[in-house]
Amino acid sequence: MEQDEKVWISQYPKEISPSLEYSTKNLAQLFEEVTQKYPEKFAVHFLGKRMTFRELYEQSIQLAAYLKEIGMNRGDRVAIMLPNCPQAVISFYAVLLAGGIVVETNPLYTERELEYQMNDSGAKCIISLDLLYPRISKVKAVTKIEHIITTSIKDYLPFPKNILYPFIQRKQQQLTISIEQSKTTHLFPFIMKRKVGESSFTSEPYSNEEIALLQYTGGTTGFPKGVMLTHKNLAANATMCAHWLYQCKPGEEKVLGIIPFFHVYGLTTVLILSVLQGYEMVLLPKFDVKTALKTIDKQKPTLFPGAPTIYIALLNDPDLQKYDLSSIDSCISGSAPLPLEIQEKFERVTGGKLVEGYGLTETSPVTHANFVWEKRVKGSIGVPWPDTDAKVISFETGEKAELNEVGEIAVKGPQVMKGYWNRPEETEVVLRDGWLLTGDLGYMDEKGYFYIVDRKKDMIIAGGYNIYPREVEEVLYEHEKVQEVVVAGVPDPYRGETVKAYIVLKNGVSCTEEELNAFSRRYLAAYKVPRIYEFRDELPKTAVGKILRRALIEEEKEKQKKAT
Repeated sequence: MEQDEKVWISQYPKEISPSLEYSTKNLAQLFEEVTQKYPEKFAVHFLGKRMTFRELYEQSIQLAAYLKEIGMNRGDRVAIMLPNCPQAVISFYAVLLAGGIVVETNPLYTERELEYQMNDSGAKCIISLDLLYPRISKVKAVTKIEHIITTSIKDYLPFPKNILYPFIQRKQQQLTISIEQSKTTHLFPFIMKRKVGESSFTSEPYSNEEIALLQYTGGTTGFPKGVMLTHKNLAANATMCAHWLYQCKPGEEKVLGIIPFFHVYGLTTVLILSVLQGYEMVLLPKFDVKTALKTIDKQKPTLFPGAPTIYIALLNDPDLQKYDLSSIDSCISGSAPLPLEIQEKFERVTGGKLVEGYGLTETSPVTHANFVWEKRVKGSIGVPWPDTDAKVISFETGEKAELNEVGEIAVKGPQVMKGYWNRPEETEVVLRDGWLLTGDLGYMDEKGYFYIVDRKKDMIIAGGYNIYPREVEEVLYEHEKVQEVVVAGVPDPYRGETVKAYIVLKNGVSCTEEELNAFSRRYLAAYKVPRIYEFRDELPKTAVGKILRRALIEEEKEKQKKAT
């Protein structure tokens, strides 16, 4: 039987409409509206200091005016290289108020990675930490960067706290002197002290169809591509998210901001959603288990967007019982598959709901999720969000697949990107008649629930059999001694590829390869059982906590190359 048109709508609870109304205003205008509605409500909490929507808006205006003074024109790209902090929020909206395009940049980027992204985006200005200035100044000469705006993590703290990244041990005084000697470098505190009011700043209105953000993909294969996301894309996805979380009340929720804003999931589900709904963001500049637990216990956030590795780390902390996590009402997990065991344990600990969502950078990012307060379907990423269409494309026919037939998932909706920055050929490969080919393998059942089998490029072909790493990982996650696992296909002279499992055990336990092998054979066909197990203290991850399977595969190839 072929897939029916939007059969999943029949599963929607009465509180969720399959089609929503979206504002025609851009994100800067929507920010202005919310500020007028909630001027004295707190918008940001950061390590003991709070900021109202009025203060946030006024400081965004301050920076927007300054950007225009130093020559930023409509459509210019401005890079933001900051952890989650008030300056990151101010900078995001300042660039949009000034008519620019934001380029979110990871503060951990090396000079090489930074140089590539700045040249590809053509950014003329970068806003970053003063402690990253030495790295940025080296890149400036070989890019189009004209201006560097620097800020300190201490600028918005009631007292200094050194909890950021390991590299911030440099001497502050020496950095300040070198920065002040540069005519093209500007200090964030100085900009904020200038007397530039709202009345002296004018921003011509522009369409919400214009690009708001260049969000670079992970670049696991080839060079990262700049995904062009419009104001409409981002606002629509935040609106869908608010509608999906229909029990949450505008102006009343607190959102824990651990997921970094330089990842589109954090940008949409924390920064943009919070501002559009009048929520307070409780920001942490990096993920630290103890800091996160203390923050939840003290600040009582109600929404907690996260990634599986974050939830796993919290649940495995030996002092977990000392903290009250009962304020957490709902969480949508993204960035990687959510093991069922973790979902169930997290819900027992918090009393709230944790559901798996699905999306891509190219979709702003969410397209599917399980229902938060209704029955969830085990192993499923849920159903498409309002105004979002999805289908599975058959490998054999290139048309819609049969129900429960594995194929490539394609999606369509107002959150789908405009295309890749300066890459029309690559855009044409993945965007066809408004449909985005995701590169993910999956299927749809009779009720319209979707299931991800794996990434197209992660599928293992061993001895002619197709093996999906996620299926093997789900089994291993059920073992009581396993904390984290990733499964990858590694070269094998006989089978072509073979299945290897990289395992991180829970604290204080020991486990053997034989024990895991016996466990796997109880639940998996023989050809799917890992042939190799490797125990590690930790697994390589992205800044958002997504395990880097590809890095392990490359590492394995290098080992084999050296051995021959």
